[in-house]
Amino acid sequence: MRTRGTLLDENRRLRREVEDLKLRLLQLNDVAGEARRLGAAVRHAAPPAGRIRAVDVVYADQASWLRTLIIYTGGVETKISQPVLSANGLVGRVVTVAGPYAKVQLLTDRAAGVGAMIVRTRRQGIVRGRGRGSATLELDFVPIQAEVRPGDVVQTAGIDGVYPRGIPIGTVTAVAQGGQLFHRIELAPAVDFSALDQVYLLDFAPAPSDLPEAPAP
Repeated sequence: MRTRGTLLDENRRLRREVEDLKLRLLQLNDVAGEARRLGAAVRHAAPPAGRIRAVDVVYADQASWLRTLIIYTGGVETKISQPVLSANGLVGRVVTVAGPYAKVQLLTDRAAGVGAMIVRTRRQGIVRGRGRGSATLELDFVPIQAEVRPGDVVQTAGIDGVYPRGIPIGTVTAVAQGGQLFHRIELAPAVDFSALDQVYLLDFAPAPSDLPEAPAP
């Protein structure tokens, strides 16, 4: 007869397996989307997404303007600006490393920003957090001429030198004209930031922001 402790351990194991499968599905969905979009293209090279490692959340600060998590990495190499995911989408990035611990800046932090793309139209912009008191995100710098609808899915665009392309960020919930040039767009995050007890570090090597010029012939 299985004890309560055994059942709890089995429940945790099954939950982690489900989350691992969700992460793999995210990667497969992005690959399938690229295949459909490229159609008959003969050649296409994309940067590798890298390896994913599960780590535990040991502290969450969601009450202040600086929305952060503390994660226990166990001393495994962790880098500044390393992407952090959940099974449902993008959580944020590593901003501090101290021994076996690291601090993660959440997307909901008002100082956070990520290059983003509306999947339906491929239109790009910048997703920002709103800080304390808000669980929503903003998508900035999308021109008013661009078509945006509630329900549009937003993913990472892979253009900011931090995050690879294709990680879910959120869904458009409201669109309004924010000024003469850009929409004001509100997003519901793909991730429930109040229910994170485990996250995933993504080993991702972004493209260099500057390349040396070829010598003159």
